Amino acid sequence: MPHRFDFLVLGSGAAGLSFALQAARHGSVAVLSKREPQEGNTAYAQGGIASVLSPTDSFEAHIRDTLDAGAGLNHLDAVEVTVREGPERIRELVTMGADFNRRASGEFDLTREGGHSERRIVHSGDITGREVQRALLAACAEQPHITFFPNTAAIDLILDRRKAPGAPGRCLGVYALLPSGRIESFLAKYTVLATGGAGKVYLYTSNPDVATGDGVAMAYRAGAEVANMEFYQFHPTCLFHPEAKSFLISEALRGEGGKLRLRGGAPFMDRYHRLGELAPRDVVALAIDAELKRTGDDCVYLDMTHLGRAYLMERFPNIYATCKAFNIDMAVQPIPVVPAAHYMCGGVVTDLHGRTTVPGLFAIGEVAHTGLHGANRLASNSLLEGLVFGHRAATVCAEEVGHLSTPHEDPPEWDEGSAVASDESVVVTHNWDEIRRLMWNYVGIVRTDKRLMRARRRLELLREEIRDYYWRFKVTQDVIELRNICEVATLIVDCASRRKESRGLHYTLDYPGLDDQARHDTVVRRAL
Repeated sequence: MPHRFDFLVLGSGAAGLSFALQAARHGSVAVLSKREPQEGNTAYAQGGIASVLSPTDSFEAHIRDTLDAGAGLNHLDAVEVTVREGPERIRELVTMGADFNRRASGEFDLTREGGHSERRIVHSGDITGREVQRALLAACAEQPHITFFPNTAAIDLILDRRKAPGAPGRCLGVYALLPSGRIESFLAKYTVLATGGAGKVYLYTSNPDVATGDGVAMAYRAGAEVANMEFYQFHPTCLFHPEAKSFLISEALRGEGGKLRLRGGAPFMDRYHRLGELAPRDVVALAIDAELKRTGDDCVYLDMTHLGRAYLMERFPNIYATCKAFNIDMAVQPIPVVPAAHYMCGGVVTDLHGRTTVPGLFAIGEVAHTGLHGANRLASNSLLEGLVFGHRAATVCAEEVGHLSTPHEDPPEWDEGSAVASDESVVVTHNWDEIRRLMWNYVGIVRTDKRLMRARRRLELLREEIRDYYWRFKVTQDVIELRNICEVATLIVDCASRRKESRGLHYTLDYPGLDDQARHDTVVRRAL
C-alpha cells in the first residue's frame, strides 16, 4: 500500500523544513531525506543570511546589490519579494529559538560579504546553517503532523497518466528507495522539491555528498522546464589540503578584512575589481583561476593574520579549529585556498510561489530557478531564498489543498521487472569519477566550445551505459545518484552550449564579451 499524505517534501534543509512547518497546520506532511534530516547543504552554510536589519540599510540597497551581482539576468519581482519578506522570516527563526550573534546593545552583530554595500549578514558564529537547521528541526519535532523518513531516496516522480498530449501529467508523488531496500510509493496532493544543489557533479566542491542534483533531474525527466543551468557558482575559497574534504572557507573572512595573496605574498584582487576581495564571487573565482593558470601554483592564500588570534577564535571558531586540525594556524599563517563548485544558480523553473510547470509539483530553495540570482548569486542570499519561498509555497498550498480531489485510482506500484543484484558495481564508481572529472576540466570556471563539445560527446556515451545498468540491475542509492548527476551534467553542458557570451558565472574564451541579445534565461524542457 502506498504512503499517503497531504504534502510530500523531498529534502530537509531550510527550504523544505520551512515549508513543512507551515503546511503542517493544514494537513499531514512527509519529509524524505536521503541521509539523516540534519545532513544537507543548509548545515554546511557558514556565512549567514542576508537581510535588511539595520537602520542604515534599505531594501533598495539590497535589491541593487543583488541585481549588480546577477549581471542583468535577475527577475526583479523575485528579487523584491525575497528582499522585502526576508526580515520577517528572520524574526520567525528567532521566535523558534535560533541564536544569532548580537552586540552588547542587543542588536544583531551584522557582518559584510562580497558584493554587499552594507553590513547586513546575520550570523551565528561561522556555523549559521547548522544553527538554522537545529532551530527548524526542533520546531518540526513539536509538530505531530510531520513525519520524517530518513535514509529514503526518491527515484522518480509519479505522474498522472491522464493528461493532454505533449504536456506533463499532474505530479502525484514519488517512488522512493527505503532503508530496507524496498521501493514504495509516496502519494500526496502536493509534492515539493527541496533537494538542494548538485555540487557533486564536479570533482571539487564545497557541498556534502548528498548534493547530487536529484530534484532537477527528476523534474526534467517529468517534463518540467529547467533554466540557466550554465550558471554554476564556484566559491572562490575552499581549504586546499590533501586531507581536507570540501571544507569551505567562508566569504565572511574576506568581509572582515581577509586579503588574497599569491605564494610570495603579493596581493592581486585590486587588479581585477575596484572592490578587491569584496568583489562578487564570479569575479573572485575567475581571478583566482587566472592567477593559478598564470603562475602554475596549486593554490592562493587568504591572509587573516593582521586581525589577531583572539578575534579570529571568537568570530570564526569552527574555521579556526578546522584549520588548526590540519596544522594551519590562521592567526600566524595564510590559509591555502582554491575555488570549488558551490551553488547552482539555475534550476527548476518556478513562479513566485514555487509552482513548477508540472501541475502539483513545487520547487523551493537551491533546486528552484525563481530568477532571484540571475547569472551569479549574491553572498548569503541562499538561506534567505529558502526561507522566503518555503513560506510562500506553503501559503499557496494550504489555501488550495482542501479543494483538491484524489485520483480515481492509485498509480501502479514499482515494477522491478527482471532486474537482479549487481555484480559489477565498479561501473558505478568509474562513471561517477569520470563525470565529475570531465565536468571540472571541460565545464568549469573557464569554458570553450571545443571543451563543451567534448563533454557532450562523452556524456552521451555515459548516459547510455548508465541507462543500461539502471534497467538491468536492482536500484541502489549509488545508482540513483549516478543517474541524476549525469542528467544534471548534460543539462549544464546543454545550457552552456546555448549561451554565446560571457555573463556572470558563465565565462567562455570563444565569446568573452556581453551580448545584449543574449540577455534572457536559457530554458530547456524534455520533449514528452
